[in-house]
Amino acid sequence: MQGFGFPIETIVIFFGVIVISVYLDLFAHKNTAEISIKDASLWSVFWIGLAILFYSYLWWRFTPEFANLYLAGYVLEKSLSIDNLMVFMAIFSSFGIAGKLQHRILYWGIIGALAFRAIFVAIGTGLFVASPWVGFLFSAFVIWSGFKMLQGSDDDSEEIEDYSNHWSVRLMGKFTPIYSRLFGDKFFVKHGELNAEQLAVTTRKGLRYATPAFLCLMAIETSDVAFAFDSVPAVIAITQEPLLVYAAMIFAILGLRSLYFVLAALTKYLVYLEKAVVALLFFIGFKMGLQSWNHAISDTGIHISANTSLIIVLSVLASGVIASFIFPEKQ
Repeated sequence: MQGFGFPIETIVIFFGVIVISVYLDLFAHKNTAEISIKDASLWSVFWIGLAILFYSYLWWRFTPEFANLYLAGYVLEKSLSIDNLMVFMAIFSSFGIAGKLQHRILYWGIIGALAFRAIFVAIGTGLFVASPWVGFLFSAFVIWSGFKMLQGSDDDSEEIEDYSNHWSVRLMGKFTPIYSRLFGDKFFVKHGELNAEQLAVTTRKGLRYATPAFLCLMAIETSDVAFAFDSVPAVIAITQEPLLVYAAMIFAILGLRSLYFVLAALTKYLVYLEKAVVALLFFIGFKMGLQSWNHAISDTGIHISANTSLIIVLSVLASGVIASFIFPEKQ
């Protein structure tokens, strides 16, 4: 079968649809105080429908073989991205960030993911060499996130007012000026915008200060990059056509944010769902560590496929939902 290559028509249609859709998404949520479960569900259906339309275009314009390669990559990336979704919840829980600011952070996080995925697809099979060692580091991070989320799961005061002692400020405050409180929905704040009392909670003097919202964005971006080391080689193993690989990944990622808000909204009503997410964080950390050990050190003979992982994730989430109905929290 002849290679798919880079048809100009397909490139124009793909990037045109992505740019217009991302703009409409931002415009639709510009003044939204908090994303509702209905709104998030409709957008999830929209992104899935868009991915299926692109599949239909490939089938009609080219061949069923190319269309099926794209679809297989999309389904695999969507399955793997569910793990990323759980880590997003842990990161936002760690930063005590909720509501509209989550949407803003995830929006720019997805924009960054578009660029990083393009770079990673260009690197291609070189990621197979680096991914095991990245997997060890991120496995430790995910398990640590699970413990932190478990410790804070019974704490009613989730919002953080002063981030001076937060791990991100202690880490990054040594390298860059940081204002250790949220400043609206801004990622950066100018020196002239702060009064004397506010300047007292900065890590050092500067012309511009990063806020905890920006540090949270960097944590989200870092988690996405770490997952890219795992997902990009997996999709490339299905097809080596760069444009089909990138399209499959982008359509899966664009729907991830809406799916996150569906899950986040449900945790407000389903009291055991958050505990299910914590359990999944431990599973994800174990899975990434196991995969890295198999590739970098020695094959244990234990392999968790994407389908098996998806079944486990859905089963644990379903258990959290069912338990919430059987044992509802007393008012």
